[in-house]
Amino acid sequence: MAENPIGYLNNEARSEWVRLRTLIGLRWLAVSGQIAAVIAATWIVGLDLRLDLCALAIGLSVAFNITSTVVYPQNKRLSERNATLTLLFDLFQLATLLAMCGGLTNPFAVLILAPVIISATALTLRATLVVGLSAVLLVSILVFFYWPLRMSDGIILEQARLFTYGMWASLTIGIVFTGSYARRVTVETFLMSQALSATQMALGREQRLTALGGVVAAAAHELGTPLATIKLVASELAQELKDQPELFADANLIMSQTDRCRIILAEMGQRGKDDAHLQHAPISAVIEEAAEPHKNRGKKVVIRVDGIPQDLQQVPEQPEISRQPEIIHGIRNLVQNGVDFARTTVWIDIDWTATSIRVKVGDDGQGYPPDLIGRIGDPFVRQRKGLLRPERLRPEYEGMGLGLFIAKTLLERSGAKLTFANGSDLPSAQSDLNIHGDLSRATGAVVDVAWRRGAIEVERGKVRGSLGKNQPI
Repeated sequence: MAENPIGYLNNEARSEWVRLRTLIGLRWLAVSGQIAAVIAATWIVGLDLRLDLCALAIGLSVAFNITSTVVYPQNKRLSERNATLTLLFDLFQLATLLAMCGGLTNPFAVLILAPVIISATALTLRATLVVGLSAVLLVSILVFFYWPLRMSDGIILEQARLFTYGMWASLTIGIVFTGSYARRVTVETFLMSQALSATQMALGREQRLTALGGVVAAAAHELGTPLATIKLVASELAQELKDQPELFADANLIMSQTDRCRIILAEMGQRGKDDAHLQHAPISAVIEEAAEPHKNRGKKVVIRVDGIPQDLQQVPEQPEISRQPEIIHGIRNLVQNGVDFARTTVWIDIDWTATSIRVKVGDDGQGYPPDLIGRIGDPFVRQRKGLLRPERLRPEYEGMGLGLFIAKTLLERSGAKLTFANGSDLPSAQSDLNIHGDLSRATGAVVDVAWRRGAIEVERGKVRGSLGKNQPI
C-alpha cells in the first residue's frame, strides 16, 4: 500500500478549515469582556481611564465584526493568510487596549496568549510563528510604552520594574510553551485522524472487493443456465438450417459467443466463488491469499507451517479461520513491507497451540532502527535528522508510517496483538546462522501477530453447514 493514500488530507489543509463565524463569535466574547472590564475598573475600582481611547479600540473590534458579518456568508471559511491577518488584528487590538490601561501591570495582559493558542491549534506552523513572534514583540513593547494606571484622585499605581520584567518573562515563556504544546497535541490528533481515515478507506476497499467478488460469482452461477439454454436452442437451429448457409453461420456464431460468455464469467467469478462459498479456510490458505500479490516482485516469499515450507508438506489439521478483510489486508501490508526492504527473502511462519495462533512476517533486510522500535505502528513516525545514519536506515523508506499503522489497526481490530522486533536480536537467530534457504530465519525486521484461537477460529463442524442455500440476485 502507498505510504500516504490520502494525500488530499494533509497538515496544510487544516488552515482552510477555520470558520469566520467562529472567530466572530470569539471576538464578540472578547468585546463583551473588554467592555465589562473597563466599566468595572472605572465605576467600581475608581480608575481614571481614557474612556474615549478605550472606546475607540473596542469600537474597532465591533466594526470589524459587523463588517465581516454583513459582507461574508455564515459558512465562510478563511484561508491561511486571512485567518492569520484576523488573529493579528485581534492581537494588535488587545495590545493597544493594554497600552492605554497599564501595560503589563494590567492583570488581563495574560489574554494575549489567546490568539497564539488559536493559531497553534488551527493554522500551519508558519502562521503560528508569525502570530507568536508578533505577540512576543508586542509584549516587549508594552514593557516600556504604556500609560500607567491612575486612580481618580491622581494616585499612580506603579509596580517595581522587577515585577514588570518578571511579567514580560512569564508571558514570553507562556507564548512559547502554550503555543508549542497546543500545536504538538493538535498535530498528533490530526495525524491520528488522518491515519484512521486511511485505515477505514483501506478496509472499505477490501470489503468492496470481497462483496464485488461475491456478486460476480453469483452472476456467473445464475447466468449459467440461461447461457446453456441459448446454446442448446442455437445448436438445434443449426441442425435445422444446414441447407441455409447464411442462417447456419449465424447459429454457429451464437453458439461460439455463448461459449465465450461462459468462459469470461468463469474467469471473473473464480475469485468471487472463493469469497462467496469459502467464508472460512485453513489459515495457510488465508495467509497465502494475502501474500499472493507480492510473490512476483523479485523477492522470494516463503510460507512455512510449523517451520516447514508449505510446498514440502500437507498439514490436514490446520485451524480453520474466518476470511476477514481485516486479516487479509493487514497481513498483506506486512508482507509488502517485508518485500520492499528484504535483500532476497521474506519468511511467513504460521504456528499454533491449543490456545493461540501466531503468524510471523520477517525479512533479511537491515531491520528496524533500534531507536524507533518502540514507536513503530504509530502513524507518520520519522527519524530525526540527526539520527539519519545510513547503516541504521532501511533503504527507500522515508517513515515508519501509515502502512504499518493501517496493518496494526486492522489486525488489532480482528483481535490480534502485534510485536515488532529485529530478527538479529532474537535468541533463535544465533542458532540458525548456519542454516540457509527456506529453513533459515529472518535476520531483519520481524512482526509477530498473535490471536487467541477463539477470536478467529471457526469450528470445523460449522464451516460448511453455515453457508446456507444460494440466494437469487
